Amino acid sequence: MELNLGTAPDADLIKDTTEATFMADVIEASQTTPVIVDFWAPWCGPCKTLGPMLESAVQAAKGAVKMVKLNVDEAQMIAGQMQIQSIPTVFAFFKGQPVDGFQGAQPESEIKAFVDRVVKAAGGEAPGDQLADAVDAAEEMLAEGAASDAAQTFAAILGEDPNHAGAYGGMVRAHIAMDNLDQAEALLNGAPIEISESPELEAAHAQLQLARQAADAGPVAELTAAVEADPQNQQARFDLAQALYANGDAEGAVTQLLELFRQDREWNDGAAKTQLFTIFDALKPNDPVVLNGRRKLSSMIFA
Repeated sequence: MELNLGTAPDADLIKDTTEATFMADVIEASQTTPVIVDFWAPWCGPCKTLGPMLESAVQAAKGAVKMVKLNVDEAQMIAGQMQIQSIPTVFAFFKGQPVDGFQGAQPESEIKAFVDRVVKAAGGEAPGDQLADAVDAAEEMLAEGAASDAAQTFAAILGEDPNHAGAYGGMVRAHIAMDNLDQAEALLNGAPIEISESPELEAAHAQLQLARQAADAGPVAELTAAVEADPQNQQARFDLAQALYANGDAEGAVTQLLELFRQDREWNDGAAKTQLFTIFDALKPNDPVVLNGRRKLSSMIFA
């Protein structure tokens, strides 16, 4: 599966222009697609750093914006018309008019932000926005039970950005949903170091732990009866919490674990608290089950 991010050949995205071709390469071309013009010269040191970073940002925009490079030493008339006082100077054109620009060297983050602004000014969608939309779509597929389709979409996003933590965590969760637990674990173990400790991957890891526990969870009815018969049977209560979560009742699982913690917070090396945090990590931070559970646990800890 490929994401439709408006790809265009690099040769068409970035080119050198001259005074003779400036009208066609910039003014006419910008009628449909914004064009960024890099005014530079061979003797300009900062230009040698800025140019490649600007080219990289334009390529990342996948055709939503184009770039031309103009050597001011060979195009003094245009440089004068544009009132270029120093270089590097960068202007963005859309529909034949300058819409944004800057002078001097810039950090890579500012260059990316500039390109994104130009794309949005032309009514387009920046690559980061497109990937975010794709992640949202994949998450919706996963929530609706289409785990295989979600996995394909997450894979396509990772093809565009291998370090996208949201897509990587989503890919792991999609395999969990398909009961491919070994594959999910392999993905987690092979995660890029840059995102290995991200909240998205920590949540996926917690879900994997809970999924493996679910495979061994006992029947809810029998465990409920055991706890009702002996409310102090802490192992039965812990097992009931696992079974409830495995059956989709996260709130019921948290309730049982909070009661277990209230009875004996040190039972089994603090297993109740550990399991609570695993569930909290697996759910979304703003989930009412998490918010209420954390509040109740804190009140017990600091009582």
